[in-house]
Amino acid sequence: MSENLPSAATPPATGKHKYDVAIIGAGFAGLSAAMQLARARRNICVIDAGEPRNRFATTAHGFLGHDGKTPDEIRSTAIDQLCRYDTVDFRNGLVTQAMACTLRDASDPLFGLKLADGSALEARRIILATGVRDQLPEIPGLAERWGETVLHCPYCHGYEIRDSQIGVLATTPASSHQAMMLPDWGPTTYFSQSEHIPDDDMLLAMRARGITIEDSPVVEVLGTAPAIDGVRLADGRTLPIQTIFAGPSVSMPTPVADMLECQFDEGPQGSFITVSPTQETSVPGVFAAGDAATARHNATLASAAGVMAGFGAHQSLVFR
Repeated sequence: MSENLPSAATPPATGKHKYDVAIIGAGFAGLSAAMQLARARRNICVIDAGEPRNRFATTAHGFLGHDGKTPDEIRSTAIDQLCRYDTVDFRNGLVTQAMACTLRDASDPLFGLKLADGSALEARRIILATGVRDQLPEIPGLAERWGETVLHCPYCHGYEIRDSQIGVLATTPASSHQAMMLPDWGPTTYFSQSEHIPDDDMLLAMRARGITIEDSPVVEVLGTAPAIDGVRLADGRTLPIQTIFAGPSVSMPTPVADMLECQFDEGPQGSFITVSPTQETSVPGVFAAGDAATARHNATLASAAGVMAGFGAHQSLVFR
């Protein structure tokens, strides 16, 4: 579990603490947004519930300048740097209520947030950087290996598992596209689970890449976790697999975006918050970044989207 955020400044005696921007989520996206706004000398509050999506991963890879560091190490360094800016507050806690206040004109909205501990704050802008919650298929032995030998992103983890026996557990029609990439890292078997059988053209392409295709569903992951010795199939066979790539279904970890009435798009793994090129949602004054606001999940992309959300939120305060 990630360490907590630093303590927040004490709210004023009048009750709610007012900020230019409240950032919900202190992962790569939220902290990247916070850095831009801190450097713009805006009063901001970063709120985090302490359960980042990448807490199951031992290391982060492909993130320029941070390759091989733990997610907590990257996050802690960013928080230490943000603490040097005197306009940044931090709060540990879960946002339980979010609402638009009606006391300001539409061009410069005001939002109210309440936390599980009963505290409250107001902000002129909100950035949603909550990440997503993963839901893996209910196959014995899968969940306890998540983030170590059961993975989701070949670009994040492929090099570290190179030359192992790789299995792709199909969860969506897009799983066959993931399988097509993985032979660059090791011998690959595609498990269609009898639900996501590739069409004829894709079958030819997969076979040309040397991919083995199994239609009998995986029913159990074998071995002492986190290691994988193999998988058991519904037809009774066992196959020697050492790494599994499985695309989880995703959902919002909190209902805050729904509370604010943000619109959503549908992706192959689940819904995500609709945003403009400036990362603004369908609700004026509410921005979103990171895995919660895209179908493409990657640490560098999350950080970049956070930067854009920080820019967008700042400029919306200037050019309202």
